[in-house]
Amino acid sequence: MSSNISNKSYLTLQDMLAGGTEASVTTIEWGLSEMLRSPETFKIAAEELDKIIGRERWVEEKDIQYLPYIEALSKEILRLHPVGPLLEPHMASQDCKVSGYDILKGTTVLINAWAISRDPEVWSDPNEFRPERFTSADIDIKGSDFRILPFGLGRRKCPGYNLGLKLIQLNLANLLHGKVPLIVVAEPRLPSHLY
Repeated sequence: MSSNISNKSYLTLQDMLAGGTEASVTTIEWGLSEMLRSPETFKIAAEELDKIIGRERWVEEKDIQYLPYIEALSKEILRLHPVGPLLEPHMASQDCKVSGYDILKGTTVLINAWAISRDPEVWSDPNEFRPERFTSADIDIKGSDFRILPFGLGRRKCPGYNLGLKLIQLNLANLLHGKVPLIVVAEPRLPSHLY
């Protein structure tokens, strides 16, 4: 560690990295949950992985660009379950009108990314897990397409979005590639006499 970095800034950097890792893991958990409810997606992803990667190696970062269904899965998971449902507060830099409302310069604006990515005027069947919606359309999730903003936008966009997206795609791909079909076993938590 450089002597120019104070302990306070080091902890902040450490917290940011830990927070980013937690967000990626949570996103992958949501994805696995959605695939348990829709086993067909697991089958399609496994077929793509077998065809492109084969069964003799793990998925590497350089492979992701050749896995369009894995990319679509990642985008759909982030659409339905954005890491930050409310984006960081923004401030209006000038007077403007949004959806008929007057927003004065200096007003703090909160953007509901969760509501945007489930808007029925933008997305067909917005509450359904359908990765296919991203296979036929080139939808940018890095902040320039306002239909989906999992990493925010503008100067307040997540600084680690690129790393986060790669972590999600690569780990999801390797989980799907290295696992047999997922099985969930519900086990009772309470004493048997209560059932």
